Amino acid sequence: MSSRDDDALSWDGDEDPRNPAPGLREKAGSLPRGWRAVGRGSGEVSSDDGPPGDPAGTTESSAPAPMGNVALVSMGVLAGVYTLYVVGWALGGFRLRDRIQADTGAVADVMFQAALWLAMLSPVIWFLVTMHVTRRAAPWRRFAGLAIGIVLLVPWPFVMMGVLGR
Repeated sequence: MSSRDDDALSWDGDEDPRNPAPGLREKAGSLPRGWRAVGRGSGEVSSDDGPPGDPAGTTESSAPAPMGNVALVSMGVLAGVYTLYVVGWALGGFRLRDRIQADTGAVADVMFQAALWLAMLSPVIWFLVTMHVTRRAAPWRRFAGLAIGIVLLVPWPFVMMGVLGR
């Protein structure tokens, strides 16, 4: 039999898959990063997230858990709805401003302009604040906050007047 060094398919630095490097071996009684033990005897199992002997899940990691595919696509759809709300507030608000100006002959005052810009930015502000506040919360809380925002931030000038403003 030939030795491992004489093998034609070996390269320097190859590791035998049956004998992993010492740094890659799992400790007995430990869980991989991101896993946590539950149930009877979970206090004796340690996790790579915390110090040895610490029950898994009692120490919080600084990074939030990654989202799954469905959650990520749903978040993109909700972000698209919020983007459409920004466009709706802009179109509806500018049409409302033009209608006020045509009916009364008055130029929209500074307070109207400030409210218009705040209304246009409100979906962006709601989305960013909800994402920031719920970054370590359960995913359902994030989706609930975004759903509440979709109900509250409907662009009423666009809904009532439409694109034509009549």
